[in-house]
Amino acid sequence: MNSQDTVSVAHQAEQHRFVVNINGAQALLEYHLTGKNIDFHRTFVPPELRGKGIAEKLVRTGLAWAKSEGLTINASCSYVVKFLS
Repeated sequence: MNSQDTVSVAHQAEQHRFVVNINGAQALLEYHLTGKNIDFHRTFVPPELRGKGIAEKLVRTGLAWAKSEGLTINASCSYVVKFLS
C-alpha cells in the first residue's frame, strides 16, 4: 500500500469508531457521542501500519462525517486536535 487513497475506512457506528483493516491489523479512531456533541478521544494505528497516512485518513473521514451530521466537534485525542485548528 503506497497511498492513503487506497485505504478503506469503515464507520462502525454501533461501536462508536472508524476502522481500517489491512492484513489482519486494525487501525481505529474512537469517539464518544452525547446528543449533538462528539468527542474524538483515541486514535490507534498498529506498528506495522504506521507511516502510511492511515491515522490522517481516519481522522479526516471521522471529521467529515461529524460535520455532515451537524455535530459539535471536540477532541480529547491530541492527534485529532491538530486537525481542528
